Amino acid sequence: MISTTHLDTVHEALRAVVPPERMLTGDAEREAYSHDDAEWAAFAPPLAVVLAESIEEVSAVVRIAGAHGLSIVPRGAGTGLSGGANATADSIVLSLERMNRVLEIDTAERVAVAQAGVLNDALRAAVAEHGLWYPPDPASSAISTIGGNAATNAGGICCVKYGVTRDYVLGLTVVLADGEIVRLGRRTAKGVVGYDLTHLMVGSEGTLGIIVDVTVRLLPLAGRQERAVVGSFASVREAGVAVAAISAAGIIPSALEIVDGTCLRAVDEWQHLGLPTGVDTLLLAKVDEPGDAGERAAEAVAERMREAGALGVERATDPDEVARLFLARRLAYPALERLGPVLTEDICVPRGAVPEMLERIEAAASAHDVTIANIAHAGDGNLHPLIIAPEGDEAAKSRAKTAFDTIVADCLALGGTITGEHGVGLLKLPGAAEELSPRVRALHTAVKHALDPAGLLNPGKAFTP
Repeated sequence: MISTTHLDTVHEALRAVVPPERMLTGDAEREAYSHDDAEWAAFAPPLAVVLAESIEEVSAVVRIAGAHGLSIVPRGAGTGLSGGANATADSIVLSLERMNRVLEIDTAERVAVAQAGVLNDALRAAVAEHGLWYPPDPASSAISTIGGNAATNAGGICCVKYGVTRDYVLGLTVVLADGEIVRLGRRTAKGVVGYDLTHLMVGSEGTLGIIVDVTVRLLPLAGRQERAVVGSFASVREAGVAVAAISAAGIIPSALEIVDGTCLRAVDEWQHLGLPTGVDTLLLAKVDEPGDAGERAAEAVAERMREAGALGVERATDPDEVARLFLARRLAYPALERLGPVLTEDICVPRGAVPEMLERIEAAASAHDVTIANIAHAGDGNLHPLIIAPEGDEAAKSRAKTAFDTIVADCLALGGTITGEHGVGLLKLPGAAEELSPRVRALHTAVKHALDPAGLLNPGKAFTP
């Protein structure tokens, strides 16, 4: 525990590099920044919160923390679901939310440079004005930052076809544990000089360096024509059978999402979108090939849904209708939060194992007497069972945690991975220890020690030594 005299010295040093109004030390302010959206994981109020506005300020704060032996917890918008931005004892939370400028859009080379605090949707809107498209689209795209997306290698709804954040990151500016500023990567279409340190940083959850800006490649906005195919199913498992059949047929939709009835009801009661009622599960698919190719792809998806036992299959081409249906998918998590604390899974299994995994999730709900809603980026096997515990019901919370562990174990048994896009953070540390062999964990430790020998950057997150 840091002494009062030492704390005063730290605060004085921080005030020398950032204005007082951007250094938060009040109890309520420190509490507000003490965790991300994973309150299930441990957290402690930080010693201070710094709202950085420049690379130089980030560097200076890191140097101060190092000089005083304090931890640094980097933070974007705080939308993470695994505790990756949860503060620890004797730490400084370094928020990048004010570093929110798109620095460059190069239309000829189709690249953009964005500060870490730029919201995903803001970047997408900015490049769209130039006829360009940034594909990664996490469900939290309206509120999550590019820096946070890179730190967790976020996925999204269209990633089944277009890939995840790592697939679009060309370069990074990173502040290292000693405060040095380095620029990693390239702007060219190809390049293989040295180790791939850029993509080592992507997904490292702020444990190896602090990402302060990101250079991303872009695609042309034009050339796509979206068609939606919506299948209604009597059970989530039958929807999973359709997912496996679509994958086995070699069809690559631009989105393939499962939303179960619990989620649909929660969203509609909140937002009144006029969603289908009396449906156990919807399977939402999109294809975006133009012309006849798109029509053939949509019909192929619809046929696989029918063969899997869909109660009904509908087509939608009206952009507003397509957007309304997929909005329900994006709003599922906040809608369920209104019902009570939600413990969110982020497992990923082979696509052929999706039906079996969904069946095991339902079994876990029954065995542990908890409510589990299901949403999923089903097209790439990334499932998000959402375990709901009524507010104030500690017994239900305990059962939810047990169900969480059961689902993780089942995922690994089916050849899956414990996190597809949210990151390990704190919530998934036991699962990471199971998934990674002792030798692989030792490699992680060696990399961490090489880049952060004092262990000051987001300690205790991402992997178990």
